[in-house]
Formats: sequence, C-alpha cells, structure tokens
Amino acid sequence: MPLGYFLLGFLTALVIVAVLILAFYLRFKRAGRKNSNIKGYLDLIPDLSAEQRSKVQSIRQTFLPKVERIRQELCRLRIVLAGALFSEITDREKARSIAQDILKSQSELEQEVIDHIIEEKDLLSPKQQRKFFEIILDQFAHGGLGVHDIKQRRKG
Repeated sequence: MPLGYFLLGFLTALVIVAVLILAFYLRFKRAGRKNSNIKGYLDLIPDLSAEQRSKVQSIRQTFLPKVERIRQELCRLRIVLAGALFSEITDREKARSIAQDILKSQSELEQEVIDHIIEEKDLLSPKQQRKFFEIILDQFAHGGLGVHDIKQRRKG
C-alpha cells in the first residue's frame, strides 16, 4: 500500500473525528444554554400551553421579586451575624436575636415557595401535575432550592 493512500485515509479519519467532536461540543453547549434559561420548575414541563406559560409568567412577576427581597435580607442578616460573632466582645444574646431574625426570614421564604408551588400546580392538568410532582421530588431530594438555588444562579 503506497504511503500516499495511508496518509489520505489517516487525514480523512482525523477530519471526520474533528467534525464529530465539534458536533458534540455544539450540541452540549446548546443544551447547557437551554438549561440556563430555566427560571422555575414549570420550565421543565414541555407540554405547557401558551395560556399556561402566560399565567406562569404573570405568577413569576410577583413571586420572583418577593423571593429576591427575602434572599437579600437573609444575606444581609448573615453578614450582620458574622459581624456580631467576630466582634471584639461577642454578645451572645445579640447573635441569638439575629439568628432568630434569620429563621423568620427562612420561614417566610419557605412559605412563599409553598404558596408559589400550589399556585403553579393549580394551572396544570392532572398529567402535568404528576410530572410537576416528580420534578419537585427530584429537586427537593438534592437538598437545595433546585432551579432557584443561589449557587446555580451564580454559575450562570
């Protein structure tokens, strides 16, 4: 076999492999972008009608700012707590009082999320509700806030 045929075959194989790698890269990059557009659990349900999507957007216009305000307050309180814990003289009562304020804010956040999930669930058909239930179980099993997790928002 002449060396020219071998090199031609080798280069052809390299080009095919490079094209395949590029195709996989572009596909996974696009899939990653789609996942970053997720703003809520219902974005994971593919068969929502246009009317349902519109109602979800309306619900989010009030829910997301409330949740953001509570998160900002939690962040502020945690910074205040850190300052109290590491001040020259630690005031245990002040630290406990701040911790109670943090618990109140966390409870408020949890209540907002519960109300939001119920409001979204009521928009769905029984089949969609089963899918929603599976999504919620999966997200809660990971211990975070799922698609609303602060760590995930920082990555995006």
